[in-house]
Amino acid sequence: MSADDEPTAPHLNDVRTPLPQARETLKQAARRHAHLLAALPPHGERTVRQQADAETAADTVRTLRATFMDTHTDAVYDELTDRLTRPLRVDELAAAAATAFPGLVPTGEQLAAERTRPQARKEGHEIDQGIFFSRVLRSPRAGAHLLDTMLLPTPRATALLPEFTRTGRVDLGSVRLERTGAVARVTMCRDDALNAEDNTQVDDMETAVDLALLDPAVEVGLLRGGEMTHPRYRGRRVFSAGINLKALHSGDISLVDFLLRRELGYIHKLLRGVRTDRPGWRSRTTDKPWVAVVDSFAIGGGAQLLLVFDHVIAAADAYVSLPAAQEGIVPGAANFRLTRSAGPRLARQVILEGRRIFATEPEARFLIDEVHDRTDLDLAVERSVERLRGSAVLANRRMLNLAEESPDDFRRYMAEFALHQAIRLYSSDVIDKVGRFSGAPAPEPGRTP
Repeated sequence: MSADDEPTAPHLNDVRTPLPQARETLKQAARRHAHLLAALPPHGERTVRQQADAETAADTVRTLRATFMDTHTDAVYDELTDRLTRPLRVDELAAAAATAFPGLVPTGEQLAAERTRPQARKEGHEIDQGIFFSRVLRSPRAGAHLLDTMLLPTPRATALLPEFTRTGRVDLGSVRLERTGAVARVTMCRDDALNAEDNTQVDDMETAVDLALLDPAVEVGLLRGGEMTHPRYRGRRVFSAGINLKALHSGDISLVDFLLRRELGYIHKLLRGVRTDRPGWRSRTTDKPWVAVVDSFAIGGGAQLLLVFDHVIAAADAYVSLPAAQEGIVPGAANFRLTRSAGPRLARQVILEGRRIFATEPEARFLIDEVHDRTDLDLAVERSVERLRGSAVLANRRMLNLAEESPDDFRRYMAEFALHQAIRLYSSDVIDKVGRFSGAPAPEPGRTP
């Protein structure tokens, strides 16, 4: 086809039409964009002019996708979920959208091809997923249903529940779960990577949280890092070094399976509980109080976790940090929750300027409830989990969480997070920084390995 024979590029109004017509317009626009990319060298091998042309074309079709979703979000979501009767988790929803609405989000084949490339050589198809999920979450109807769906237990947890309730133990790989008495003890055990999170650990964490919440014998959950084999911290417990920047550099950290699933999945379940849909008039969710124990440090994603726990205990030599400015990405829901708990000034110092909060500092009281020497830490933990047992604790915890963080406020924040985090993943400064971090010979305190 010659340039003269090509159809005219669609106007934004062409996707504001009734859904069948708008769907076809978007499909054709995405096809044109795919043909353009196919005619260019791979990303990373293009001339400056070629890359500029690719970015201009991507921006044009993304504007169409955003306008399409701004016009049709609820209709799209209704079709994908059979009018809210079919619960689809974020990965399932993205896959269903790729099939039902060609050109709206990347296909499985496109994403598989992207996963074979380092972050710096990807086309950035996940940005289109960010546009899609930002619009779904902005919708009070569709967004609320998606948040509710993400509280359902995972199939993996459902399959493992009989074994866990019988034995009180399960080893998930990067996470171990053990029930002692009425306490579910979740231990993060990525001992070679200082508990830096990747897609696999997010899956293991959500499974462990589901099991702890679903087991009727459990009254309190406890999260702690295990002993490390990493040379710098060999034999010491570490809570978490945050996101695994080596995995991000190599292209193995995904928007949907890591960044969105983490926030909407196990972290949200720590706060709200797991949806059980038990019959009757009582709550559809089962929630329990949680205690976190910070050994050594809670960096990045580790610090984010603390903001949803009911009680946080730290070793006297531990510290907390959110080096978002160093990493170049948005630290999950920490911007939302840390401002509430610590105030806007301290939140800006921690998130924008990279300030560390040491457990013995006065400001640590906004993040940590108790500080103890290592020799006294275990006893303090046992006292804490005992205090949090009881149905009155559970009822009041639920009301406190509702007062502090409404589901609608969280939904609106996550709508913006989905878009801006997707953009940050493919920003040149992030790619440059994670490349330098991943090339470092050994991690330093305050940096994710």
